[in-house]
Amino acid sequence: MYQDITGIILSGGKSLRMGTNKSFLDILGNSAIERTVDLMNSLFSKVLLITNAPELYKNLDVAVCQDIHRYKGPLAGSYSGLLNSTTDRNFIISCDMPLITEDIIRFIAYYNSDRPIVITNADGYNQQLCGVYSKACLPYIDRILSADHSDELRAKEQKERKCKIMHLVDLVRGTVIDIEKEYDLYKPNSFLNMNKPEDYKMLLELINSR
Repeated sequence: MYQDITGIILSGGKSLRMGTNKSFLDILGNSAIERTVDLMNSLFSKVLLITNAPELYKNLDVAVCQDIHRYKGPLAGSYSGLLNSTTDRNFIISCDMPLITEDIIRFIAYYNSDRPIVITNADGYNQQLCGVYSKACLPYIDRILSADHSDELRAKEQKERKCKIMHLVDLVRGTVIDIEKEYDLYKPNSFLNMNKPEDYKMLLELINSR
């Protein structure tokens, strides 16, 4: 169990595309958030859950912190997690990735990199909501959040089709692992996250087939 890395779970979204709170979707008898909390508790001695609705999670075995910048997206949630953490290194994960395994998290956490961020690229996408983030990211997040409403930043995002967390990764020159090449046991769709009802359906099919 990691003593020097805090596990941070992000569960602050509105789940608009899903139509219901995706963190409470049932997966083989447990909710998605219960599975994520159990996974993180098995790996990290300290685990935080960042949310805009702390009352919904009071029965879970995890410390709950309210998002400082409410409904400002996962970058703001990451900021709240890093600010509340007592360790320099932190493993941040979204609540809706129930196919992630202990082995994948260990592979990322142990990866040899001195950069402030370590994430992966898998299945054709950067998986920025499952990786190691250090407290050194905080001033960079401040800069991005402060520029959130600037015309220049919005134009840059639209042109590059890049989310705010990937702007952060670029700013700190984070490490992006090609996990399909570097991790022999990788299974496709391990980072599948549930944004829409069809994602949830696909997830259940994948779980039943594994």
